[in-house]
Amino acid sequence: MDSIYVRCLKCNILILIIIKKKKSLHVLVSVIEYKCQKSNRFSTTTVSPSVGLSREQWAPPGRHRGSTSGSSSSDRLADRQTEPPFWVGLLVLLTVCLAAVESFSHLSFNLCKWCEVSSPVCQDSVCHSNCTLSSFCTVIEEICIAIWRKTNETMTVLTMCHHPSLPLEGVDPSLLLNFTSRECHMVPQPAEDGAMMVCGCKGEHECNDKLIFDKGANGFSKLQSKEVIPVVLVSLVPPILVAIVATAAFYFYRTRRFGKPGPPARPDWPGKQTPELYQALDPPCGGLHSREGGGGGEGGGGGGGLGGITGTTDEESNAKVLSVINDVSGEWQGQLDGPLPVKLEAVVGKGRFAEVWRARLLQGEKNGGNTYETVAVKVFPAMEYASWRNERSIYSDHKLQHDNIVSFLAAEERGAPGHAHRKYWLVLAYYSLGNLQDFLTVNLLSWEELVAMASSIAKGLAHLHSDTTPSGVPKVPVAHRDVKSSNIVVKSRKECALCDFGLALRLDLSLTVDDYANSGQVGTARYMAPEVLESRVNLEDLEAFKQMDVYSMALVLWEMASRCQAIGEVKGYEPAFGSKVSEQPCVDSMRDLVLRDRGRPDIPTAWTQHQGMSVFCSTITECWDHDPEARLTAHCVVERFNALQNEEEEGDSLLFVVSTYTRGQQPWS
Repeated sequence: MDSIYVRCLKCNILILIIIKKKKSLHVLVSVIEYKCQKSNRFSTTTVSPSVGLSREQWAPPGRHRGSTSGSSSSDRLADRQTEPPFWVGLLVLLTVCLAAVESFSHLSFNLCKWCEVSSPVCQDSVCHSNCTLSSFCTVIEEICIAIWRKTNETMTVLTMCHHPSLPLEGVDPSLLLNFTSRECHMVPQPAEDGAMMVCGCKGEHECNDKLIFDKGANGFSKLQSKEVIPVVLVSLVPPILVAIVATAAFYFYRTRRFGKPGPPARPDWPGKQTPELYQALDPPCGGLHSREGGGGGEGGGGGGGLGGITGTTDEESNAKVLSVINDVSGEWQGQLDGPLPVKLEAVVGKGRFAEVWRARLLQGEKNGGNTYETVAVKVFPAMEYASWRNERSIYSDHKLQHDNIVSFLAAEERGAPGHAHRKYWLVLAYYSLGNLQDFLTVNLLSWEELVAMASSIAKGLAHLHSDTTPSGVPKVPVAHRDVKSSNIVVKSRKECALCDFGLALRLDLSLTVDDYANSGQVGTARYMAPEVLESRVNLEDLEAFKQMDVYSMALVLWEMASRCQAIGEVKGYEPAFGSKVSEQPCVDSMRDLVLRDRGRPDIPTAWTQHQGMSVFCSTITECWDHDPEARLTAHCVVERFNALQNEEEEGDSLLFVVSTYTRGQQPWS
């Protein structure tokens, strides 16, 4: 039995080593082990499962292999009885083959964290990259890399896949070839300003997420001494208690003097029915409708029941009008020390950063009664101050005013500074037809309407991207970075305007690459360009930001084309990519569809039967090209659509027009 135990043990150890991580083959191993225990005559000779078993190897104990001459017939019979059954060798060989096949089939590339910039979270001698994106390397030799930088008191981390044989800016080439560990140990590298460290690793998924420093190297090591910690706690407790008491006292003082804080007063208008509320699919500016009465006309007069603005709340008494343009009202020019006389009526849209209200702005008295103008008010909570400030700076730049950009009236701060219910307002023009997404849901477009509306969108985007105004005055180009159908309003059945500039970015030449890198991966996943999904934007080329907008615009143009009567049978409205993704797809699912599968919305052959639609579809496909540099510019798109409109007006046969736009021309004006 000892020799049987040794032989089975060796056999099992050999097989278990081969299939150490192959859980699926444990049942097969158990069968072999069981059959070994059932046998009673095994030698301790080592068996090689890769070559099978020979008769000599299975000789019974006490006899020399190959010494069969002179043996009795009974001995030969015993030999045959002690020979292992054929299935033993077959099972061992099958086990090894399956283990080898499964081992090779599980070969995979390194999975690495991949962000152009992220803010690490550090404790003691370890930092975590805080990167939320991961990607498989494209070549099996590529390793995971992390580059840590510290400038002044700001730390950033760049994570990616990289082939060690290729040079990496600022990193010693010989160092890359030495990164073979499964952990990312940081190695200092010379830097022009601040500090820089690099690490590389492979063989472990997302191994470049955890960055290991020599103790204290990252500048964030904490005091660990048992003697120091009590001293620190004793030192901090008194100031913390004083701060808590002071805060509580201030809160009770404010509550007793001004009353309990609350949201802005929203009294109902006498004699008017409560309006129906609605919320678009993704409507950051869903309530920016055209002024009632058409063409910028004022809203209805109102009659005696409407009354004037009577009384002010605590929020209104602290309101501050920061900027007013576009002649809000002749009655109020020069009288803007307090808040604008605006009354909120109903929420008509709700986005990521703000709510949009339909409101009325008092214009003055006429024929014994007050007159009002319907406006849209975008209300930001205190926590979204940065988004409000960014959007205000875009809207208030008079060089960005354009017929195809939503008209801006005023910006206000409402509520006392530091007040829990402080709000930030943007007062904008009101467009009754709603946003483009809602409009397309319930309306079909004629061919003329499609070309006119698409041309107006391209003109608005071209004006943003241009470095001069239509009159030739220099201006800073702006990238919208969130172009989609719910961020476009319909002014009329032949004109649209861009809105929602909360994520817009000024492409100022004075900004550095780091400034642009810190802007992050923004936008709506469904409309993100491939290079944004892949986090591989060329930050040194400002045109790259503009071409992201062009890709997004192409998806909007496809949505418009899908609702045009010129294509024949028109189906119900679907956003770009339709049912290929969920209603609100995440970045990962869009990355699989757009990057891995090179997917784009379908353009059926029936669409191209119409001559004009054929040119329109060709323009769309050139705008969503995978290569940003191969895409048309917004200015070229304007040229294409201008040519289509001219051909329609002249009644000539439609020819494909190649844009002759040069950088000095401005066809969008």
